[in-house]
Amino acid sequence: MSDELNKLNQEKEAHAAAALEAKERPTSKTVDTSDKADAMTAAVAAGGLGRVNMEEFNPEVARPADQVLGWHILDLTTLPSMGKFYPADTVIKIRSAKAAEIRHFSTMDENNYIDMEDKLNHVVESCSQFQSGEKKMSFKDILEEDRIVLLLSIRDLSFPEPENKLMLKGKTIKTKKSVDIELAVKNLVPSIIDEQIEAYYDKGARTYVIKTKSAGVVRMKPPTIGIMQEITSYLKDRQEKDQDFDRAFIQVLPYMIPDWRTLSLNKIFQLEMEYKGWDEKKFMVVYRLAERMKIGVQTELETTFDGETVKAPLDFPGGIKSLFIISDLAGELL
Repeated sequence: MSDELNKLNQEKEAHAAAALEAKERPTSKTVDTSDKADAMTAAVAAGGLGRVNMEEFNPEVARPADQVLGWHILDLTTLPSMGKFYPADTVIKIRSAKAAEIRHFSTMDENNYIDMEDKLNHVVESCSQFQSGEKKMSFKDILEEDRIVLLLSIRDLSFPEPENKLMLKGKTIKTKKSVDIELAVKNLVPSIIDEQIEAYYDKGARTYVIKTKSAGVVRMKPPTIGIMQEITSYLKDRQEKDQDFDRAFIQVLPYMIPDWRTLSLNKIFQLEMEYKGWDEKKFMVVYRLAERMKIGVQTELETTFDGETVKAPLDFPGGIKSLFIISDLAGELL
């Protein structure tokens, strides 16, 4: 029995050795994968399999938020004030008027001064941003006389089509030839403050600091939208209560207030009482200074045509509503 077991074990060992030898010996069906990989690499390098432009699969480069939202930086040098009464690091941005703002503007009553002012200010408030460094300012900090430039600039963004331009009839100065002038910022003529007043401009304080004999040191600058809103509210309150107010005081007050945030109905009343205590010399000096400190734009547009100067009265064809409501439907009707 043991002889048979030994014989069986010897046969298993022989078969195992033969199988191991066959496994280690390469056959005609074995493929060298390293050679295949080298061939593929060479083909790719030669361009035989084409090239993939991976830039097409890169994530989209993020655009600035202002570009996406349609905000544009306003050139402060186009303003009547030239920006010199704002903080030195001021940035004003504007965008086009949207349907909601235009609908609100369309309800304007052009025979109601307060309503007209409200609608104009609403456009400025909605379509502009005022920032000084990291500090966000209010649209009320914009000078009243700078508003016309903001409104026209916002209109240009809202209606860029040539057929929506506001055109006025002008004439050349020499030959009296009739020429159309566009109601646009580029054709506005800013008022110039005379050199005698300009000499007192304080660049650090961003205002006029004027030394006088009769009134002492007077700090004055053109009024902001916010100041004019507060004064308008005061006048409305006086009228509703059938109470008098000093018109000369109302003319000089806007130039004397540095910040609309300090005003209220009670504060303006207090200032009026103080004003009535001025002597005639102080009033005369302050009143004349306010007159000569007015900025804004002149009542005529100006451009050139064929080498001649062309002027046209500053007006709004179709009324002030035509700023954002198209009055001429010819370009829209088919």
